[in-house]
Amino acid sequence: MKKQLYIAATLLLLTSNAIKAQTGFEQLIKAGPDDAAKLVDAYGRPLLKGLGMGMSSGWTNTAKTLGLFHFELRATATAVIVPTTERTFNVTQIGLSSNIRPANLNQVIAPTFSGDKHVNGPAMDIYDTNGHKLTTFDMPGGLFEDIVPTPQLQLTVGLFQNTDVTVRAIPKIKLNKGIGSVSMIGFGIKHNLIQDFSSGGNSIPFDFALAFNYSRLHYAKKLNLQPDDFLVPSDPQQSTDFSRQEIYGNLDNYLVQAIFSKQLSFFTPYLSAGYNVSKTKVGLKGNYPIINGITETQISYTTFTDPVNINANYIKGFRADMGFQLKFPVLRLFASYGVAENYNMVNAGIGFGL
Repeated sequence: MKKQLYIAATLLLLTSNAIKAQTGFEQLIKAGPDDAAKLVDAYGRPLLKGLGMGMSSGWTNTAKTLGLFHFELRATATAVIVPTTERTFNVTQIGLSSNIRPANLNQVIAPTFSGDKHVNGPAMDIYDTNGHKLTTFDMPGGLFEDIVPTPQLQLTVGLFQNTDVTVRAIPKIKLNKGIGSVSMIGFGIKHNLIQDFSSGGNSIPFDFALAFNYSRLHYAKKLNLQPDDFLVPSDPQQSTDFSRQEIYGNLDNYLVQAIFSKQLSFFTPYLSAGYNVSKTKVGLKGNYPIINGITETQISYTTFTDPVNINANYIKGFRADMGFQLKFPVLRLFASYGVAENYNMVNAGIGFGL
């Protein structure tokens, strides 16, 4: 045993430059599948919540529906403001195993995806089952900081009495190399209940509608975690192809809304209350080398395929929105402000319609 410990210590000393702290999202995976899932969840939660709330914004800015075969094409964007409490997390409070520990117990606060992008999180040490230190990595810094943006492009058409339908889509957009890409498809339906009772000359001076909206957003980001030069496969059966690594997220978003509005010439203010549910599936695709131990002559790794799969409801609760529409003969201008849980949302856009 003393001989093995001496050899292990010697190997670690010889490779100390190679296993010094490293940064980047990929480093989270070095913790192994179970711990990596907890780190990915804690780090990415504000991004996924922000995208889900952004997907629920900007569907409409009035309870009034379009006439038969009238249409409106609009482009809007939502900025979801992440609260301060969700821009960091404590690495000792997310249930990590004893095989991964902060290198310094006085430095345990890590940025989330929406945290400070100018600083890295605490250094994390990884140990094998015998208590030997295998490697060290730094928790990554934030990428979006305090705002999660979500663009929307949609077409609304009046199809039958007091009802219109909306199709929403985002072609695949690469936000930037460090953040990844998003795409989205969705549909909605809105019915103006008040107008059902205003026929026959019985005019009601406001509009009240119910709406249901569904959308699916796909998020993807390429990863590149390669084994360090000093590592070898634990056996010949371990895959050495690490070229198809990716983190992905599929968000299925549901929103039911009650909308009240009052048209005042070309200006229409509105209020809405709704219930929002976002079902999220997050995972890692591809092969990943995970350091698994030290022998008398080498440090080895095991290859894990698709090691992380998370299914969660990051959003499940009420939201409220208020805003307005400026309607000109062809041009439309929109803006709104929303709140859900402890997140705030600002939406604005432009549209064209007949």
